[in-house]
Amino acid sequence: MKYNLICGLFLVLTFGSGVADAKHPITYEDLSKVQRISDPQVSLDGKWVAYAVGVADLAANKTNRHIWLVPSEGGEPRQLTRGEGSDTRPRWSPDGKSLAFISTRGGSSQMWIVPVDGGEARPLTSLSTEADGVTSAANGDVLLFTSQVYPDCADEACNQRHLKEAAESKVKARLIDELLFRHWDSWREGKYTHLFAVSAAGGTPRDLTPGAYDSPTFFLGAPDGYAISPDGKEVCYTSNRSKGPAGQAAAAWTTNNDLYLVSAQGGETRDITSDNPGSDASPQYSPNGRYIAYTSQARNSYESDLFRLRVYDRETGKITDLTPGFDQWVASFAWAPDSNTLYFTAPDHARQPVFKTSISSPKVEKVVEGSNDELSVSPDGKWLILTRSSLTQPAEVYRVSTSGGTPTQLTHENDALLAELDMNPAEFVNTRGALGAGIQSLLVRPPGFEAGKKYPALLLVHGGPQSAWDDAWGYRWNAEMFAAHGYVVLMTNFHGSTGYGQKFVEEISGDWGGAPYQDLMSATDYLESLPYVDRNRIGAAGASFGGFMINWIAGHTDRFKALVSHDSVYDNRSMYGETEELWFDEWEFNGLPWEKEAAALRERWSPSNFVQNIKTPMLLVEGARDFRVPEGQAMQLFSALQRRGVPSKLLYFPDEGHWVLKPANSQLWYKTVLGWLDKYVK
Repeated sequence: MKYNLICGLFLVLTFGSGVADAKHPITYEDLSKVQRISDPQVSLDGKWVAYAVGVADLAANKTNRHIWLVPSEGGEPRQLTRGEGSDTRPRWSPDGKSLAFISTRGGSSQMWIVPVDGGEARPLTSLSTEADGVTSAANGDVLLFTSQVYPDCADEACNQRHLKEAAESKVKARLIDELLFRHWDSWREGKYTHLFAVSAAGGTPRDLTPGAYDSPTFFLGAPDGYAISPDGKEVCYTSNRSKGPAGQAAAAWTTNNDLYLVSAQGGETRDITSDNPGSDASPQYSPNGRYIAYTSQARNSYESDLFRLRVYDRETGKITDLTPGFDQWVASFAWAPDSNTLYFTAPDHARQPVFKTSISSPKVEKVVEGSNDELSVSPDGKWLILTRSSLTQPAEVYRVSTSGGTPTQLTHENDALLAELDMNPAEFVNTRGALGAGIQSLLVRPPGFEAGKKYPALLLVHGGPQSAWDDAWGYRWNAEMFAAHGYVVLMTNFHGSTGYGQKFVEEISGDWGGAPYQDLMSATDYLESLPYVDRNRIGAAGASFGGFMINWIAGHTDRFKALVSHDSVYDNRSMYGETEELWFDEWEFNGLPWEKEAAALRERWSPSNFVQNIKTPMLLVEGARDFRVPEGQAMQLFSALQRRGVPSKLLYFPDEGHWVLKPANSQLWYKTVLGWLDKYVK
């Protein structure tokens, strides 16, 4: 469901000043001081890197972000934007004199421009439907952005009228006539995501993707679903135009995203990937404008199919696979200035190295080790700019040679805070799992670890399920936070995890409670065998698919002293009718719930069929705006636990979705989860 995901609570904050006399275990107060760095963008002359820094405000229960600059050769950073609201997504102008960005200053999300040498920012949009996702052409003054608009509207006045009528109406009912009427944490409200173009000098934005389709389409695994050619004349975007048997939109149960071309002035569109039944997404033009690189999956309705890197030749129409034989998922990628070489990241055994390939020689080579993301290439092609992190270090911006070598850290926003914290790095351990496979886990020992002491332990189960625990910083399921409470933490990459080859990924489908459960129990056996772990004091926790597995564990073993189940699937039959991305459920359980074999598979792996066995105390967490795994799942399980007299609590967030994003809510989450584990496990 990519319910997943370890991506978690974006709660970032400024660090405190001063260095403590002695290091101490990380607390929530420390976690909330971490400054979250993201989205580094190299200027077209290669001299500067713009990036966003998040600062959380616990009192206001929100996270504000602002834009900073740092010299690409290293040096003192400079804050470029300030004030109320969040400033995100910096994008350089061709002359390097200004940055376009998205800001919520003024109360709504709009596009702004700010000169980098000083001066006031000015707004470029003032749309009632707001603006997001700005990107720019390498040459010319064309800017692209997205806005959620009413498909019957051809101008701003029409959208304003619809919004005004909705706001003033005493009736708040929704009349729904198609699926995907809500997604992740938002109702569609009759609107669709469209792509707009506007001059950097301002003017009336042009809707390039009119109609009752999301263009670009939201799809996990892909960065931007759109790009503009270097000369600013053409736009490529992702859209799913599939139709169902009755002619209805089929985007709720298919992943057949295609790439379309349209003039930056608007007009007729052309589908360039219609022959591929799977998802084609994330287009990026080569610097010379001849090619469009993109990610591609071969199979329709399988969101966890192998993400390949392909390239479309605008002169010949030929499509070439640039990652033949490469068995990991292509994530972020960037063109080199030669318009031949591409660099990309991909998961690999709990890390995310940088790889490269090329049109002239489509063979994958590893360039940079570690956990990397958000990469771009310098204008001279000699170095990469990217973010790097680990379990003991939040993301910072680095520079590294395109030939490899040791990365140089450019930002040091969290150095002072980290100097005060006692955190242990991940240890990589291997156990024997199901189907004869070797299973890798990440183990974190408590700070101040003493070999002769016995510690309680905690098994963390990741979501996805096609995801993984990585040696990378996180904010919700931060392993160091659990270790700081005295737990030995084990994070297991069971069958279905990414970074271990596509076959390993696919072996979870149709087998949710089978091989993954065996992998986790084998890993728990290893945890119990450690001389410093008290085998009588072990808990387990997880979210999304991880929550499903906690529910499955609860009905199949009493070996854990306490369990935490966040945004979890409890009843597979009702889950199909409650969730929104139907393609996931249909693929994972091999068909529709009213088909005999698919129905039997859902029943086989439904935790609800084993609730009578549950004895272990359980904490459930749910968000009212979670439309991926809706609240009905948690309510059903909580009712059953209470009715059976099993010690249980439900932490319910009326203002959160699948992830807990607001800082004060996150603080409560950690307090409640750690309090529950401490009560029953310690």
